[in-house]
Amino acid sequence: MQQQTLRNCWENNKGAINAWCSIPSTVTAEMTSMNDFDSITIDMQHGLVDYQATLNMLQVISGSGKTPMVRVPWNEPGIIMKALDAGALGIICPMINTPEDAKSFVGATRYAPLGYRSSGPTRAMMVHGPNYHDEANDKIISFAMIETVEALENVEKIAATDGLTGIYIGPSDLSISMGFKPGLDREEPEMIEAIQKIENACKKNNIKVGIHCLSPSYLKTKLSNGYDLATLASDIRIYAEGVGNKLKEARS
Repeated sequence: MQQQTLRNCWENNKGAINAWCSIPSTVTAEMTSMNDFDSITIDMQHGLVDYQATLNMLQVISGSGKTPMVRVPWNEPGIIMKALDAGALGIICPMINTPEDAKSFVGATRYAPLGYRSSGPTRAMMVHGPNYHDEANDKIISFAMIETVEALENVEKIAATDGLTGIYIGPSDLSISMGFKPGLDREEPEMIEAIQKIENACKKNNIKVGIHCLSPSYLKTKLSNGYDLATLASDIRIYAEGVGNKLKEARS
């Protein structure tokens, strides 16, 4: 199966840097894929991207060889399966709050007898090869997002879900659920403790742990601490920061 840069990172015991595409554009997706990211996630939840744009963005990302992933809008089997059939090799699923949620999510990413994914990998087989069906259950990456107090309470059971690749920490929603304002790169003692609890559950169950970061320094700290995946901001944030800084310099 092609585009295995993310798994190659893990096989070499390296933490991966993930890109985040929220802009519905093949141009920005292609530009992102030309940079030294290990994987690229298209955000269908809070990004501005619909299914057709997602498909087109997956097409241009294919040329880079980077591992393409999609954050789906919700834990809904139909969109999970359509994203995989379009060629995504990883799914990040939001708001996984219970072991039942996690089981349903993983089941939608796997063919029988391990799951209930419907067989029809229209583009996936074109791009990833004729053995796609035989390899998919072992190669598709599934990240359950932990981002509520309920999920935090259930994190050990969620992390024990058979077939789950890992947990992706959503710091902003988790912060809101715990009574703080939204935002990334949390430093509150309560948030540090909550994030550590998630890390411990992942290590105990031998699954991957990932997190969404804002600053390069916070990301570097997480990778240095053994995280398997860390996302660097988003294309919108990076673009807005770049334009703002250039304009500020020009007006000075």
